[in-house]
Amino acid sequence: MEKSFSASYAAAGVDITAGYRAVELMKQHVARTMTPGAIGGLGGFGGLFELDCTDMPHPVLVSGTDGVGTKLKLAFLLDKHDTVGIDCVAMCVNDVVCAGAKPLIFLDYIACGKNQPEKIAQLVAGVAEGCVQAGCALVGGETAEMPGFYPVDEYDLAGFTVGAVDKSRILDNSAMEPGDAIIALPSSGVHSNGFSLVRRVFDLEKRPEVLGQFHADLGCTLGQALLAPTKIYVKPVLAVLAELAVKGVSHITGGGFYENIPRSLKKGCCARIKKEDVRTPALFHHIQQAGEIPERDMFNTFNMGVGMTLIVAQKDAARALELLRAAGEDAYLLGQVAAGEGLELC
Repeated sequence: MEKSFSASYAAAGVDITAGYRAVELMKQHVARTMTPGAIGGLGGFGGLFELDCTDMPHPVLVSGTDGVGTKLKLAFLLDKHDTVGIDCVAMCVNDVVCAGAKPLIFLDYIACGKNQPEKIAQLVAGVAEGCVQAGCALVGGETAEMPGFYPVDEYDLAGFTVGAVDKSRILDNSAMEPGDAIIALPSSGVHSNGFSLVRRVFDLEKRPEVLGQFHADLGCTLGQALLAPTKIYVKPVLAVLAELAVKGVSHITGGGFYENIPRSLKKGCCARIKKEDVRTPALFHHIQQAGEIPERDMFNTFNMGVGMTLIVAQKDAARALELLRAAGEDAYLLGQVAAGEGLELC
């Protein structure tokens, strides 16, 4: 470590030794994520993973990448950095499972104004927890100290995942038909989308103190409710895929119901959902009232309490709900497929 120290680079704002310290602190967290197939440890130029194709005669790799977005601004205001890593993993792995793929590996990228090893370790602890929840290995990553580009106390966090699925089991909506059941998997809150609007609604730049206000209907402070990490649906969805023919899966992210649910629909089919059947948590009512946001904009921006939807044949709906509940999801029937296009929210 001492041999690698550069006084000139340190004078420019980059402390190489802080990077080494951060790696040492994160090793214990990374170790939690090691799964069969993960080879080696941190320190190489690339993450290694041995792909087991025993049950996949024609393996197809499915990749996804995303970040946490401006939700990070709340982490800065609350000085809480151990959960946004879960968000980062969730936004990636929840996407690839929509194709029927099991996430295998994850890599993170952290860019910061100043490498504070303890803070970086907190970020990676969250990433590692997300990987454990998703059943994938954290095989590598990068921390970039960029003084003058990011403020000293701020950072950005992004990630990348690769999963695999046999070609014959890639989700295909060709068998979808009117009458199929749409099942909702509840969200844990706002997840990681719409925070530019959330920040404006609550005027957090000028009134950060509102994050500390306790709300009885939330059961916590506003800040705690907003910072709740994105739920990871990989294991429950894979449990259903192992037993039933799932016709479509949607991850409800930016664009809400209107943009995401139709992405899983067959041409000529629409999703018919009654508003009163959507179990919308109190947090979304707070956001809507504070910002005087039209109802359609709410459903076109936020998940409204539904983080993911599954579409199955009506005859399989009861069993799908049973499997999801056994996996810890309080899933419920949200609506049904009908003839048409897009979304009918009535």
